[in-house]
Amino acid sequence: MDFLTGVCTKEVISLSDFIESDEGAQVTMEGAVHSIRNMGEIAFIILRSREGLCQTVWEANKTNLEISELKEASCIRVSGIVKNEERAPHGKELRLSEIVILSNPEAPLPLAVDKWKLNTSLEAKLNMRSISLRNVRERARFKIQEGIVRGFRDYLHTQGFTEIHTPKIGAKGAEGGSNMFKLSYFHKPAVLAQSPQFYKQMMVGVFDRVFEVGPVFRAEKHNTRRHLNEYIGLDFEMGYIDSFLEICQMETEFLQYTMDLLKKEYDKELKLLGVELPNVEKIPYVRFDEAKRLVSEKYDRKMRNPFDLEPEEEELISRYFKEEYDADFVFVTHYPSKKRPFYAMDDPAEPAVTLSFDLLFRGMEITTGGQRIHNYSRLIEKIKKRGMETEGMEQYLSTFEYGMPPHGGLGIGLERLTMKLIGDDNVRETCLFPRDMNRLEP
Repeated sequence: MDFLTGVCTKEVISLSDFIESDEGAQVTMEGAVHSIRNMGEIAFIILRSREGLCQTVWEANKTNLEISELKEASCIRVSGIVKNEERAPHGKELRLSEIVILSNPEAPLPLAVDKWKLNTSLEAKLNMRSISLRNVRERARFKIQEGIVRGFRDYLHTQGFTEIHTPKIGAKGAEGGSNMFKLSYFHKPAVLAQSPQFYKQMMVGVFDRVFEVGPVFRAEKHNTRRHLNEYIGLDFEMGYIDSFLEICQMETEFLQYTMDLLKKEYDKELKLLGVELPNVEKIPYVRFDEAKRLVSEKYDRKMRNPFDLEPEEEELISRYFKEEYDADFVFVTHYPSKKRPFYAMDDPAEPAVTLSFDLLFRGMEITTGGQRIHNYSRLIEKIKKRGMETEGMEQYLSTFEYGMPPHGGLGIGLERLTMKLIGDDNVRETCLFPRDMNRLEP
Protein backbone atom coordinates (compact mmCIF):
# COMPACT_ATOMS: atom_id res chain seq x y z
CA MET A 1 0.00 0.00 0.00
CA ASP A 2 1.33 3.46 -0.93
CA PHE A 3 0.76 6.53 1.24
CA LEU A 4 1.12 10.26 0.78
CA THR A 5 2.99 11.92 3.61
CA GLY A 6 3.24 15.59 2.68
CA VAL A 7 4.52 18.07 0.10
CA CYS A 8 6.20 16.51 -2.90
CA THR A 9 9.89 17.40 -3.05
CA LYS A 10 11.28 18.29 -6.49
CA GLU A 11 14.74 19.11 -7.71
CA VAL A 12 13.34 22.29 -9.26
CA ILE A 13 14.32 25.41 -7.30
CA SER A 14 12.51 28.73 -6.87
CA LEU A 15 13.75 32.14 -7.96
CA SER A 16 14.69 33.05 -4.38
CA ASP A 17 16.75 29.86 -4.15
CA PHE A 18 18.41 30.73 -7.47
CA ILE A 19 19.36 34.17 -6.16
CA GLU A 20 21.03 32.52 -3.17
CA SER A 21 22.84 29.93 -5.31
CA ASP A 22 26.62 29.96 -5.60
CA GLU A 23 28.31 30.58 -8.91
CA GLY A 24 28.94 27.29 -10.68
CA ALA A 25 26.01 25.49 -9.09
CA GLN A 26 23.98 23.16 -11.32
CA VAL A 27 20.26 24.00 -10.93
CA THR A 28 16.87 23.32 -12.51
CA MET A 29 14.07 25.90 -12.73
CA GLU A 30 10.57 26.16 -14.21
CA GLY A 31 8.58 29.06 -15.61
CA ALA A 32 7.08 30.75 -18.64
CA VAL A 33 9.10 32.39 -21.40
CA HIS A 34 8.55 36.08 -20.74
CA SER A 35 10.69 37.30 -23.64
CA ILE A 36 13.37 36.12 -26.05
CA ARG A 37 16.22 38.31 -27.31
CA ASN A 38 17.91 36.35 -30.09
CA MET A 39 21.44 37.53 -30.92
CA GLY A 40 22.27 34.65 -33.27
CA GLU A 41 24.88 32.46 -31.56
CA ILE A 42 23.51 33.48 -28.18
CA ALA A 43 19.98 34.30 -26.92
CA PHE A 44 18.68 35.73 -23.69
CA ILE A 45 15.53 33.98 -22.46
CA ILE A 46 13.76 35.78 -19.61
CA LEU A 47 11.92 33.28 -17.47
CA ARG A 48 8.86 34.38 -15.48
CA SER A 49 7.76 32.58 -12.33
CA ARG A 50 5.56 33.46 -9.37
CA GLU A 51 8.44 35.35 -7.73
CA GLY A 52 9.56 37.41 -10.70
CA LEU A 53 11.97 37.34 -13.65
CA CYS A 54 15.19 35.42 -14.17
CA GLN A 55 17.68 35.76 -17.02
CA THR A 56 18.76 32.55 -18.73
CA VAL A 57 21.23 32.24 -21.60
CA TRP A 58 20.92 29.92 -24.60
CA GLU A 59 24.09 29.24 -26.54
CA ALA A 60 24.36 27.53 -29.92
CA ASN A 61 25.68 23.96 -29.72
CA LYS A 62 25.62 24.07 -25.89
CA THR A 63 21.88 23.70 -25.34
CA ASN A 64 19.84 20.67 -26.39
CA LEU A 65 17.09 22.65 -28.23
CA GLU A 66 17.29 25.15 -31.04
CA ILE A 67 16.15 28.63 -30.07
CA SER A 68 13.63 28.53 -32.94
CA GLU A 69 11.70 25.84 -31.06
CA LEU A 70 10.85 28.27 -28.25
CA LYS A 71 8.05 30.83 -28.24
CA GLU A 72 7.04 33.60 -25.88
CA ALA A 73 4.59 32.17 -23.31
CA SER A 74 6.03 28.64 -23.64
CA CYS A 75 6.14 26.90 -20.26
CA ILE A 76 9.53 25.26 -19.82
CA ARG A 77 11.84 23.46 -17.42
CA VAL A 78 15.49 24.46 -17.75
CA SER A 79 18.76 23.24 -16.30
CA GLY A 80 22.15 24.88 -16.33
CA ILE A 81 25.01 26.52 -14.47
CA VAL A 82 24.66 29.64 -12.30
CA LYS A 83 26.93 32.51 -13.39
CA ASN A 84 27.39 35.90 -11.77
CA GLU A 85 26.42 38.72 -14.14
CA GLU A 86 25.96 42.22 -12.73
CA ARG A 87 23.86 43.33 -15.73
CA ALA A 88 21.30 40.57 -15.17
CA PRO A 89 18.34 40.82 -12.79
CA HIS A 90 19.52 39.86 -9.30
CA GLY A 91 23.15 39.87 -10.53
CA LYS A 92 22.95 36.28 -11.75
CA GLU A 93 22.03 34.37 -14.89
CA LEU A 94 21.55 30.70 -15.76
CA ARG A 95 23.71 29.32 -18.62
CA LEU A 96 21.45 26.67 -20.15
CA SER A 97 22.40 23.11 -20.96
CA GLU A 98 18.91 21.62 -21.21
CA ILE A 99 15.43 22.90 -22.02
CA VAL A 100 12.27 20.81 -21.68
CA ILE A 101 9.12 22.29 -23.24
CA LEU A 102 6.15 21.59 -20.97
CA SER A 103 3.62 23.39 -23.15
CA ASN A 104 3.56 25.74 -26.14
CA PRO A 105 1.02 28.50 -26.92
CA GLU A 106 -1.12 28.06 -30.00
CA ALA A 107 -1.51 31.78 -30.70
CA PRO A 108 0.72 34.85 -30.35
CA LEU A 109 0.20 36.99 -27.25
CA PRO A 110 -2.33 39.81 -27.87
CA LEU A 111 -0.46 42.15 -25.49
CA ALA A 112 3.23 42.93 -25.11
CA VAL A 113 3.40 41.73 -21.52
CA ASP A 114 7.21 41.80 -21.50
CA LYS A 115 7.31 45.61 -21.75
CA TRP A 116 8.08 47.58 -18.58
CA LYS A 117 4.76 49.41 -18.85
CA LEU A 118 1.76 47.80 -20.49
CA ASN A 119 0.97 50.49 -23.03
CA THR A 120 -2.69 49.83 -23.69
CA SER A 121 -6.09 51.06 -22.52
CA LEU A 122 -7.69 50.02 -19.25
CA GLU A 123 -10.55 48.41 -21.17
CA ALA A 124 -8.12 46.29 -23.19
CA LYS A 125 -6.33 45.23 -20.01
CA LEU A 126 -9.61 44.24 -18.36
CA ASN A 127 -10.91 42.42 -21.45
CA MET A 128 -7.75 40.26 -21.47
CA ARG A 129 -7.16 40.25 -17.74
CA SER A 130 -5.50 36.85 -17.42
CA ILE A 131 -2.99 37.89 -20.08
CA SER A 132 -2.39 41.50 -19.03
CA LEU A 133 -1.55 40.38 -15.48
CA ARG A 134 1.43 38.45 -16.84
CA ASN A 135 3.13 41.84 -16.96
CA VAL A 136 5.14 41.95 -13.73
CA ARG A 137 4.11 45.52 -12.84
CA GLU A 138 0.43 44.78 -13.41
CA ARG A 139 0.76 41.67 -11.29
CA ALA A 140 2.54 43.55 -8.50
CA ARG A 141 -0.68 45.41 -7.62
CA PHE A 142 -2.27 42.18 -6.48
CA LYS A 143 0.75 41.00 -4.53
CA ILE A 144 0.51 44.26 -2.56
CA GLN A 145 -3.23 43.67 -2.17
CA GLU A 146 -2.42 40.21 -0.84
CA GLY A 147 -0.20 41.89 1.76
CA ILE A 148 -3.05 44.16 2.87
CA VAL A 149 -5.36 41.18 3.42
CA ARG A 150 -2.58 39.31 5.24
CA GLY A 151 -2.05 42.31 7.48
CA PHE A 152 -5.78 42.54 8.25
CA ARG A 153 -6.09 38.85 9.11
CA ASP A 154 -2.82 38.51 10.99
CA TYR A 155 -3.26 41.64 13.08
CA LEU A 156 -6.85 40.92 14.10
CA HIS A 157 -5.91 37.37 15.11
CA THR A 158 -3.37 38.86 17.52
CA GLN A 159 -6.19 40.94 19.03
CA GLY A 160 -8.48 38.01 19.80
CA PHE A 161 -10.76 38.26 16.75
CA THR A 162 -12.44 35.18 15.27
CA GLU A 163 -12.74 34.93 11.49
CA ILE A 164 -16.30 34.18 10.32
CA HIS A 165 -17.92 33.48 6.96
CA THR A 166 -21.42 34.80 6.42
CA PRO A 167 -23.96 34.10 3.64
CA LYS A 168 -24.12 36.37 0.60
CA ILE A 169 -27.74 35.57 -0.21
CA GLY A 170 -30.30 36.93 2.21
CA ALA A 171 -33.89 37.98 2.68
CA LYS A 172 -33.15 41.66 3.31
CA GLY A 173 -30.29 44.09 2.87
CA ALA A 174 -28.41 45.44 5.87
CA GLU A 175 -28.27 49.00 4.60
CA GLY A 176 -31.81 49.30 3.26
CA GLY A 177 -32.64 51.45 0.26
CA SER A 178 -32.87 50.43 -3.38
CA ASN A 179 -29.22 49.64 -4.11
CA MET A 180 -29.70 45.87 -3.80
CA PHE A 181 -29.38 43.13 -6.40
CA LYS A 182 -32.63 41.20 -6.22
CA LEU A 183 -33.00 37.57 -7.25
CA SER A 184 -35.40 34.66 -7.04
CA TYR A 185 -34.34 32.07 -4.49
CA PHE A 186 -36.46 28.96 -5.15
CA HIS A 187 -39.40 31.24 -6.00
CA LYS A 188 -38.81 33.42 -2.94
CA PRO A 189 -37.54 37.00 -3.14
CA ALA A 190 -33.92 37.41 -2.03
CA VAL A 191 -31.05 39.88 -2.30
CA LEU A 192 -27.29 39.76 -2.57
CA ALA A 193 -25.63 40.95 0.63
CA GLN A 194 -24.73 44.66 0.78
CA SER A 195 -22.45 43.84 3.71
CA PRO A 196 -22.10 41.21 6.46
CA GLN A 197 -23.40 43.82 8.92
CA PHE A 198 -26.30 41.93 10.51
CA TYR A 199 -24.36 38.70 10.84
CA LYS A 200 -21.20 40.17 12.30
CA GLN A 201 -23.25 42.08 14.89
CA MET A 202 -25.09 38.90 15.81
CA MET A 203 -21.78 37.07 16.21
CA VAL A 204 -20.43 39.70 18.62
CA GLY A 205 -22.85 38.14 21.10
CA VAL A 206 -21.04 34.83 20.54
CA PHE A 207 -17.33 35.55 19.97
CA ASP A 208 -17.02 39.18 21.25
CA ARG A 209 -14.72 40.09 18.33
CA VAL A 210 -15.21 38.91 14.73
CA PHE A 211 -13.96 39.75 11.27
CA GLU A 212 -14.60 38.72 7.69
CA VAL A 213 -12.98 39.17 4.28
CA GLY A 214 -15.58 38.69 1.57
CA PRO A 215 -17.54 40.10 -1.38
CA VAL A 216 -19.99 42.98 -1.02
CA PHE A 217 -22.67 43.77 -3.61
CA ARG A 218 -24.09 47.23 -4.32
CA ALA A 219 -26.56 47.83 -7.14
CA GLU A 220 -25.61 51.48 -7.46
CA LYS A 221 -25.87 52.98 -10.94
CA HIS A 222 -22.48 54.65 -10.76
CA ASN A 223 -19.97 54.73 -13.57
CA THR A 224 -17.07 56.43 -11.85
CA ARG A 225 -13.40 55.74 -11.15
CA ARG A 226 -14.22 55.02 -7.46
CA HIS A 227 -17.21 52.66 -7.61
CA LEU A 228 -17.61 48.92 -8.19
CA ASN A 229 -20.80 46.88 -7.99
CA GLU A 230 -18.95 44.00 -6.37
CA TYR A 231 -15.96 44.60 -4.16
CA ILE A 232 -14.09 42.92 -1.32
CA GLY A 233 -14.94 44.16 2.16
CA LEU A 234 -12.59 43.94 5.13
CA ASP A 235 -15.07 43.96 8.01
CA PHE A 236 -14.72 43.65 11.74
CA GLU A 237 -17.00 44.08 14.74
CA MET A 238 -15.90 44.26 18.38
CA GLY A 239 -17.84 44.12 21.62
CA TYR A 240 -17.49 45.68 25.06
CA ILE A 241 -16.35 49.06 23.80
CA ASP A 242 -16.60 52.30 25.75
CA SER A 243 -16.24 54.60 22.75
CA PHE A 244 -16.37 54.43 18.96
CA LEU A 245 -12.83 55.82 19.01
CA GLU A 246 -11.68 52.34 20.10
CA ILE A 247 -12.67 51.17 16.62
CA CYS A 248 -10.67 54.00 15.03
CA GLN A 249 -7.71 53.04 17.20
CA MET A 250 -7.99 49.39 16.14
CA GLU A 251 -7.95 50.42 12.49
CA THR A 252 -4.96 52.69 13.09
CA GLU A 253 -3.04 49.78 14.61
CA PHE A 254 -4.06 47.50 11.72
CA LEU A 255 -2.67 50.06 9.27
CA GLN A 256 0.57 50.34 11.25
CA TYR A 257 0.96 46.55 11.29
CA THR A 258 0.18 46.27 7.59
CA MET A 259 2.55 49.01 6.45
CA ASP A 260 5.35 47.29 8.38
CA LEU A 261 4.45 43.98 6.74
CA LEU A 262 4.47 45.53 3.26
CA LYS A 263 7.82 47.19 3.93
CA LYS A 264 9.39 43.91 5.09
CA GLU A 265 7.87 41.34 2.74
CA TYR A 266 6.63 43.23 -0.32
CA ASP A 267 9.51 45.62 -0.89
CA LYS A 268 10.11 44.25 -4.40
CA GLU A 269 6.54 45.03 -5.51
CA LEU A 270 6.59 48.44 -3.82
CA LYS A 271 9.75 49.35 -5.72
CA LEU A 272 8.37 48.00 -9.01
CA LEU A 273 5.42 50.40 -8.74
CA GLY A 274 7.29 53.25 -7.05
CA VAL A 275 4.98 53.15 -4.02
CA GLU A 276 5.73 55.43 -1.09
CA LEU A 277 4.09 54.04 2.02
CA PRO A 278 2.12 56.55 4.11
CA ASN A 279 3.09 57.55 7.63
CA VAL A 280 0.56 55.93 9.98
CA GLU A 281 2.29 56.62 13.28
CA LYS A 282 -0.69 58.78 14.22
CA ILE A 283 -3.91 59.72 12.40
CA PRO A 284 -5.86 62.91 13.13
CA TYR A 285 -9.60 62.89 13.67
CA VAL A 286 -12.06 65.72 13.17
CA ARG A 287 -15.81 66.18 13.47
CA PHE A 288 -17.83 66.15 10.24
CA ASP A 289 -19.14 69.70 10.68
CA GLU A 290 -15.70 71.02 11.66
CA ALA A 291 -14.07 69.39 8.64
CA LYS A 292 -16.57 71.08 6.35
CA ARG A 293 -15.95 74.44 8.01
CA LEU A 294 -12.17 74.13 7.75
CA VAL A 295 -12.11 73.40 4.03
CA SER A 296 -14.83 75.93 3.32
CA GLU A 297 -12.75 78.67 4.92
CA LYS A 298 -9.34 77.66 3.58
CA TYR A 299 -10.33 76.84 0.01
CA ASP A 300 -13.28 79.24 -0.34
CA ARG A 301 -15.73 76.46 -1.14
CA LYS A 302 -19.39 76.89 -0.33
CA MET A 303 -20.94 73.94 1.58
CA ARG A 304 -23.72 72.41 -0.51
CA ASN A 305 -24.67 69.15 1.25
CA PRO A 306 -24.99 69.50 5.05
CA PHE A 307 -25.57 65.75 5.58
CA ASP A 308 -22.77 64.07 3.65
CA LEU A 309 -19.36 64.62 2.06
CA GLU A 310 -19.10 65.09 -1.68
CA PRO A 311 -16.08 63.60 -3.49
CA GLU A 312 -14.58 67.08 -3.92
CA GLU A 313 -14.90 67.69 -0.18
CA GLU A 314 -13.17 64.39 0.61
CA GLU A 315 -10.28 65.54 -1.59
CA LEU A 316 -10.15 68.97 0.07
CA ILE A 317 -10.29 67.57 3.61
CA SER A 318 -7.42 65.21 2.79
CA ARG A 319 -5.52 68.09 1.19
CA TYR A 320 -6.07 70.24 4.28
CA PHE A 321 -4.72 67.63 6.70
CA LYS A 322 -1.78 66.85 4.42
CA GLU A 323 -0.84 70.52 4.22
CA GLU A 324 -1.42 71.29 7.89
CA TYR A 325 -0.29 68.05 9.57
CA ASP A 326 1.46 66.02 6.83
CA ALA A 327 -1.22 63.34 7.34
CA ASP A 328 -2.26 60.95 4.55
CA PHE A 329 -5.20 59.61 6.57
CA VAL A 330 -7.89 61.46 8.52
CA PHE A 331 -10.89 60.17 10.48
CA VAL A 332 -14.03 62.27 9.97
CA THR A 333 -16.41 61.63 12.87
CA HIS A 334 -19.97 62.42 14.05
CA TYR A 335 -21.80 62.09 10.74
CA PRO A 336 -25.42 63.31 10.70
CA SER A 337 -27.90 60.63 11.73
CA LYS A 338 -29.99 61.34 8.64
CA LYS A 339 -27.35 59.77 6.37
CA ARG A 340 -26.35 56.82 8.54
CA PRO A 341 -28.07 53.39 8.80
CA PHE A 342 -30.73 52.76 11.45
CA TYR A 343 -28.35 50.70 13.60
CA ALA A 344 -25.85 53.60 13.98
CA MET A 345 -25.87 54.91 17.56
CA ASP A 346 -26.86 58.55 17.94
CA ASP A 347 -24.70 60.70 20.17
CA PRO A 348 -26.59 60.96 23.51
CA ALA A 349 -25.30 64.53 23.91
CA GLU A 350 -26.30 65.49 20.35
CA PRO A 351 -28.94 63.13 18.87
CA ALA A 352 -28.77 64.72 15.40
CA VAL A 353 -25.32 63.16 14.86
CA THR A 354 -24.01 59.62 15.22
CA LEU A 355 -21.03 58.05 16.96
CA SER A 356 -19.68 57.08 13.58
CA PHE A 357 -16.82 57.89 11.22
CA ASP A 358 -15.30 57.59 7.78
CA LEU A 359 -11.59 57.21 7.17
CA LEU A 360 -10.29 59.29 4.27
CA PHE A 361 -7.05 58.30 2.56
CA ARG A 362 -5.40 60.61 0.04
CA GLY A 363 -8.70 62.16 -0.97
CA MET A 364 -11.07 59.21 -0.85
CA GLU A 365 -13.26 57.47 1.73
CA ILE A 366 -11.97 53.93 2.24
CA THR A 367 -13.72 53.02 5.53
CA THR A 368 -17.09 53.53 7.16
CA GLY A 369 -17.69 52.52 10.76
CA GLY A 370 -18.96 53.45 14.16
CA GLN A 371 -20.73 52.37 17.31
CA ARG A 372 -24.00 50.43 16.93
CA ILE A 373 -27.22 50.52 18.92
CA HIS A 374 -27.06 47.48 21.19
CA ASN A 375 -30.36 48.00 23.06
CA TYR A 376 -33.37 46.21 21.54
CA SER A 377 -35.95 48.85 22.47
CA ARG A 378 -33.86 51.67 20.99
CA LEU A 379 -33.35 49.72 17.78
CA ILE A 380 -37.10 49.19 17.40
CA GLU A 381 -37.73 52.84 18.24
CA LYS A 382 -35.34 54.05 15.54
CA ILE A 383 -36.74 51.65 12.95
CA LYS A 384 -40.27 52.95 13.63
CA LYS A 385 -39.09 56.55 13.60
CA ARG A 386 -37.72 56.03 10.10
CA GLY A 387 -40.90 54.37 8.88
CA MET A 388 -39.10 51.11 8.13
CA GLU A 389 -40.51 47.58 8.14
CA THR A 390 -38.95 44.82 10.23
CA GLU A 391 -39.85 42.05 7.78
CA GLY A 392 -36.75 40.02 6.98
CA MET A 393 -34.90 41.29 10.06
CA GLU A 394 -36.61 39.16 12.69
CA GLN A 395 -33.59 36.96 13.46
CA TYR A 396 -31.28 39.96 13.62
CA LEU A 397 -33.57 41.89 15.98
CA SER A 398 -34.30 38.90 18.22
CA THR A 399 -30.55 38.65 18.96
CA PHE A 400 -30.74 42.06 20.63
CA GLU A 401 -33.89 41.09 22.51
CA TYR A 402 -31.79 38.50 24.37
CA GLY A 403 -29.02 40.91 25.27
CA MET A 404 -25.98 42.31 23.45
CA PRO A 405 -22.83 44.13 24.64
CA PRO A 406 -21.94 47.67 23.56
CA HIS A 407 -20.21 47.18 20.22
CA GLY A 408 -19.13 48.71 16.96
CA GLY A 409 -17.17 47.98 13.85
CA LEU A 410 -16.21 49.02 10.36
CA GLY A 411 -15.98 48.03 6.72
CA ILE A 412 -12.96 48.79 4.54
CA GLY A 413 -13.07 48.70 0.74
CA LEU A 414 -10.04 46.60 -0.22
CA GLU A 415 -9.83 47.81 -3.82
CA ARG A 416 -10.06 51.47 -2.81
CA LEU A 417 -7.38 51.08 -0.15
CA THR A 418 -5.10 49.34 -2.66
CA MET A 419 -5.84 51.96 -5.31
CA LYS A 420 -4.91 54.92 -3.12
CA LEU A 421 -1.89 53.15 -1.64
CA ILE A 422 -0.46 52.41 -5.09
CA GLY A 423 -1.51 55.74 -6.59
CA ASP A 424 -3.82 54.40 -9.30
CA ASP A 425 -6.53 56.60 -10.75
CA ASN A 426 -9.26 53.98 -11.23
CA VAL A 427 -10.49 51.37 -8.77
CA ARG A 428 -10.87 48.85 -11.62
CA GLU A 429 -7.07 48.68 -11.78
CA THR A 430 -7.01 47.06 -8.35
CA CYS A 431 -9.85 44.57 -8.90
CA LEU A 432 -8.92 41.26 -10.52
CA PHE A 433 -12.18 40.94 -12.47
CA PRO A 434 -14.23 44.14 -12.01
CA ARG A 435 -18.01 44.18 -12.00
CA ASP A 436 -19.54 47.52 -12.87
CA MET A 437 -22.66 48.67 -14.72
CA ASN A 438 -21.31 47.50 -18.07
CA ARG A 439 -18.99 44.62 -17.22
CA LEU A 440 -19.95 41.01 -16.42
CA GLU A 441 -16.97 39.40 -18.15
CA PRO A 442 -14.39 37.98 -17.95
